[in-house]
Amino acid sequence: MKNVAHPLKVLMVTPRYFPYVGGTETHVHEVGPRLAERGIHVTILTTIANPDDYDRLPHEETVEGMRVIRVRAWPAQRDYYYTSEIRSYIKKSNWDLVHCQGSHTFVPILAMLAAKQMHIPYVVTFHTGGHTSHIRNMLRSVQWHSLRPLLAGASRLIAVSRFEKEYFRDTLHLPEDQFSLAPNGFIPLSHDPELLTPPPSTGSLIVSVGRLERYKGHHKLIAALPFIRERCPDAHVLILGSGPYETALRELAQKYGVADHVEIRSIPPHERQTMMQLLSQASVVTLLSEYESQGIVVMEALALRRPVLVTDTSALHEFAEQRLVCAIPLKSDSEQIAQAVLKQIHHPILPVNFSLPTWDECADKLFTIYQQATS
Repeated sequence: MKNVAHPLKVLMVTPRYFPYVGGTETHVHEVGPRLAERGIHVTILTTIANPDDYDRLPHEETVEGMRVIRVRAWPAQRDYYYTSEIRSYIKKSNWDLVHCQGSHTFVPILAMLAAKQMHIPYVVTFHTGGHTSHIRNMLRSVQWHSLRPLLAGASRLIAVSRFEKEYFRDTLHLPEDQFSLAPNGFIPLSHDPELLTPPPSTGSLIVSVGRLERYKGHHKLIAALPFIRERCPDAHVLILGSGPYETALRELAQKYGVADHVEIRSIPPHERQTMMQLLSQASVVTLLSEYESQGIVVMEALALRRPVLVTDTSALHEFAEQRLVCAIPLKSDSEQIAQAVLKQIHHPILPVNFSLPTWDECADKLFTIYQQATS
């Protein structure tokens, strides 16, 4: 186990943290305790926009060796997460480093501005994602260019995939050595026979995982289900996630006459074993997303030896390059999606010898980045 001679005081600033669910939230929850085990003094500064949640959740607590501070943000119904408390909190203590988790809300902007004003070194992990709003997606390039002065001032810019690293390097025109790659990980699974046993032959379960937003592509699977059931009558869909698109998805299932064969449910983040058990029962796991910065669920499905179908876009293309998954064009229609799903059910691509990044490796890379940024 690595330890530092003089423990670094690191403030990890993130728009949201558990019990909220998402890729950034999972990343912070996994690497934070591991960095604390390596001798880093980790404090998480996060925001709560919902006033009911602000009254319900503790404003300060200790979680697995980390201090967690929650402050109020505005507005309640949007994902801007503006708060004046980030600047004042960064000024309160003598931090060795500020780590901004994410790059698309007010939270990292305010944290970078405060760190720069206080002459505190800072690093940024991008954690980019898609968005249902086409206007916001179109403005992303403008947003990155407007943030370039602050991003250029970072000691290190951290990407979770090769795609993300190359995208920001080419977009921002910053030096190659300012970028680091620290992929998200997964927790290695023991050879639990219940998890690694093929699914029962009583039905073909198609699992789609991700926040319930249109860009995640759950609706594409629902639209393809009637075609799938023509050749595989026992096929049914399980969508795992929560979000604002749930009502629309249920209405779509009704429209296509497959409501009885579509289940939508949410798994709390701390019930990882439940999630793994559900994934292990899948005949095929799909991620038909328009944009992914990496795709943690793909790694988890592969670790469980489940066939995976993805759209050939963003960081998901890297899995296709390694021939770990079946990939289809982003603009595939319902019949093409159905054909690809059926192929993965009846003639699956199941890679045998492959390695996936772990959270311990991710924490080790961040540990090294912290040391370099503060030396």
